[in-house]
Amino acid sequence: MIRLNYERMRDKIYACWVGKNIGGTMGGPYEGTKDFVNVQGFITPKGEPLPNDDLDLQLIWLRALEEYGPYNLNEQVLGEYWISFISPYWNEYGTAKCNLQSGLLPPISGEYKNEQWKRSNGAWIRSEIWACLTPGFPGIATKYACMDACIDHGMSEGTYAEIFTSTMECLAFFETDARKIINKALESIPDDCRVSKSVRLVIDEYEKGTELNVVRNMIIEQNNDMGRFQAPSNIAFVIIGLVYGEFDFKKSMLAAISCGDDTDCTGATVGAFLGILYGSAGIPEDWKEYIGTAIRTVALSADCYDLPPSCDALTDRIMYLMPVVFKANGVNMQFTDGNDELRHEKHEVVKEGVSYKLFERSQEGSKEFLSRKPYSLRLFDTVYADAILEFEHEPVIAPNEEIKIRIKFRNKLMDPRHMHMHIYLPEGWSAKYSKDLFMHYYNADFDVIKEEYDIWEATITAGEQVESVNKIVIEADPACRAICGTATVKILGK
Repeated sequence: MIRLNYERMRDKIYACWVGKNIGGTMGGPYEGTKDFVNVQGFITPKGEPLPNDDLDLQLIWLRALEEYGPYNLNEQVLGEYWISFISPYWNEYGTAKCNLQSGLLPPISGEYKNEQWKRSNGAWIRSEIWACLTPGFPGIATKYACMDACIDHGMSEGTYAEIFTSTMECLAFFETDARKIINKALESIPDDCRVSKSVRLVIDEYEKGTELNVVRNMIIEQNNDMGRFQAPSNIAFVIIGLVYGEFDFKKSMLAAISCGDDTDCTGATVGAFLGILYGSAGIPEDWKEYIGTAIRTVALSADCYDLPPSCDALTDRIMYLMPVVFKANGVNMQFTDGNDELRHEKHEVVKEGVSYKLFERSQEGSKEFLSRKPYSLRLFDTVYADAILEFEHEPVIAPNEEIKIRIKFRNKLMDPRHMHMHIYLPEGWSAKYSKDLFMHYYNADFDVIKEEYDIWEATITAGEQVESVNKIVIEADPACRAICGTATVKILGK
């Protein structure tokens, strides 16, 4: 059992959303600025927070958690909520929605025809909800962040960026050393990804004493090939704001927004992170009073209902969900009016005075996801097994062409079993595959079965007739179980 002080958690989560509203509103008018801007404060009317998709989309994830629950939440469920309630058709949002509506499931929905925008900013700006639901446990937060980000960013820089920000925000609930938080968040993403390189450049140049504006220009030059509104540069602007602003709320906010580009996003993330780090006491009273606590939306469909109207209401609903989300991930948690107690057998915790470190397992949530191929999808998840399908390339086929698929089955129970495999194809199509797959029982405690997955492969050949969208049905029948694993997979026609 872990115990979290209710009032302390609520205060930090509330400050997260107020800080995000402040940053999004202050930065909004400068969005798209190409040059360095010496921002001095708000230029919007008092008491009128600007609507911002940075916060909007997280309200839909809250709704998905409340209606569907955290136990079976995955990227496909979030994709369905996206189709239903998220209205924009711009950039990666539009590409992902188009792909989802054509039957291309995440992360394929974020990969196909999305080369320009899958490295953009739409994912890392919506990471706070996962951190706030699992404070101090980045291994859980990043699992959900991957489900979220891959919908419109596939397996690319945009997804790495959300892993990075969700880890930072998650750790900020208990670790007080902000520089240490940044360094540990870097461990959650690949060293050679562009987000990591951009953040490291900022840290290195800051330690050399390089001026802020010079570092900003170095970041722009480093990522010039990617264009504007891309995650590596704007994550770097967040870090510029934090370190050059010495983690002071006002100075950091102004520094980040002054870097230009996606200023509502950089300002909002600085505000959210420092809100968690310091709680409401760390947010300047004059800025807090200027914005208020109301939530305004812009990127949600007209049929959305029962959305939290304020930062207070959003905080209360997250607090209500938090124990359930922890339980769904194998952690028993309850609120207390005493001190936090964070020791848990699945999550190594080291106590340092009044601070806690929950770093060692920070990559668990994203490790399995990042091992997947870009053109892959969750085939099914039953009581006894789950399966991930991987295409050898984008799921597109021409008449008489072949496409190969590979399915990774994982046994979730103790008993080995035979899986009887069958593919149902469009008329005139054919497929070569083994009709039987023997599924082993994998146990990491015994050095017998080396791999956690059993692999099944098939080669599918299209006939003379290929439609714009072609449905195949894959059936994995365990014979000895009541439920048959069945899934429809869609392949686009050339």
